[in-house]
Amino acid sequence: MTASEQGRFDRLMEIMRKLRAPGGCPWDAEQTHGSLKRYLLEEAYEVIETIDADDDAHLKEELGDLLLQPVFHAAIAEERGAFTMDEVLDAINDKLVRRHPHVFGEAVIESSEAQIANWEKIKKGEKGDERKTALSGIPPALPALMQAQKITEKAARVGFDWEHTDQVFAKVMEELHEFEEAMLSGSQEEMESELGDLLFAIVNLGRFLSIDPEEALRKTIRRFTGRFGYVEQTLHERGTTLQASTLAEMDALWDEAKKLEKLEKP
Repeated sequence: MTASEQGRFDRLMEIMRKLRAPGGCPWDAEQTHGSLKRYLLEEAYEVIETIDADDDAHLKEELGDLLLQPVFHAAIAEERGAFTMDEVLDAINDKLVRRHPHVFGEAVIESSEAQIANWEKIKKGEKGDERKTALSGIPPALPALMQAQKITEKAARVGFDWEHTDQVFAKVMEELHEFEEAMLSGSQEEMESELGDLLFAIVNLGRFLSIDPEEALRKTIRRFTGRFGYVEQTLHERGTTLQASTLAEMDALWDEAKKLEKLEKP
């Protein structure tokens, strides 16, 4: 960190301390670690949105908003005498150096896969007995698709995995058939259970194909939203509405939107 960067960071900490101090901002002063959880998630997702939009101007702004969150938490912890921002920075600096011995030490690592394996080995050594199972360390608050992906990754690292992609695909088809049987049974509990199994199997297939399921679903949602918007806008231009149109009419416009997407691709 340059002297200029350090000065800006120190100023941010001082601003936050002033906001929390008597005579500062009542809202900021009332916040706790717990009350700020939702904002941490919101800001992280807003950063992702600007990355997806390839919008550097807003990415710069949203990264600042996200950076505010650890500063906010550090200020609260400092008031409680728990830890300071300096200790937070020391901890992450030390961790990065410790977990990259091939960069800051004498170790030789020749691939990203080897680095991941070594990273996990170092983490396990750091945690000691804290991690009880091979699946420990996955935050339960993660989005379900991301959590499922991390679980399958960790299971695979200890050998609990399929050997070939076609085996994983067969498992997806098996789960799809079981979900179909649950639908025929009419049991809501069974359908929920089998749908969960099907989604988990699909996440595992994505891992085998090096497809991030969370990102794949996000892109599908964007495509759906764009196409639906085209249908709605086109109907509006024709002087009608979604409610007044037939499914066949909407499907035809949906297909038009798909064709336009292909034409717009570089």
